[in-house]
Amino acid sequence: MSETASISSSIAARYAQALFELAKDEGKLATLEADTDSLSEALETSDDLKAMIGSPVYSRAQQAAAITAVADKMGLDGVTRNGLGLMASNRRLFALPLVLKALRAKIADEKGEVTAEVTSAVPLSAEQSGAVAEMLKSRFGKDIKLNTTVDESLIGGLIVKVGSKMVDTSVRAKLANLQNAMKEVG
Repeated sequence: MSETASISSSIAARYAQALFELAKDEGKLATLEADTDSLSEALETSDDLKAMIGSPVYSRAQQAAAITAVADKMGLDGVTRNGLGLMASNRRLFALPLVLKALRAKIADEKGEVTAEVTSAVPLSAEQSGAVAEMLKSRFGKDIKLNTTVDESLIGGLIVKVGSKMVDTSVRAKLANLQNAMKEVG
């Protein structure tokens, strides 16, 4: 891990811990979880938001005003809103994606859940997501929360990551394995 990535992770861990503890003390973990999901979705869909949190061009005041306006527009809780404002005033908004990831992990741990990253070639239906979650629950013995993404290059199948374990049943992986086997033969 590079030194910059290590520093960013350290910063993110401290902010995530503070937000988590404040929300827990106020009995607002469910609200924090909803805010975390909303912010993650906003970061995935808004290039302007990504640019604003990562750009050194904006002053502290501009970043604070912008992120506060975003938080108000999204209807985020006061704990989340204040945390974002603090991050902006300390020029730490660049670490927001890592803070959200750390918050997800802390909330899941508190709830006794395991988060599974599921990548599929096409969006999963509610029935398919439920079946994957049930299969993983029987395997790991804990409630499973799915974070799903779509990668059309998989052609078909799934890639499932739970902690350090990964299962790749994608057609792309099977074709790559076949190609490697053919190279060995001939």
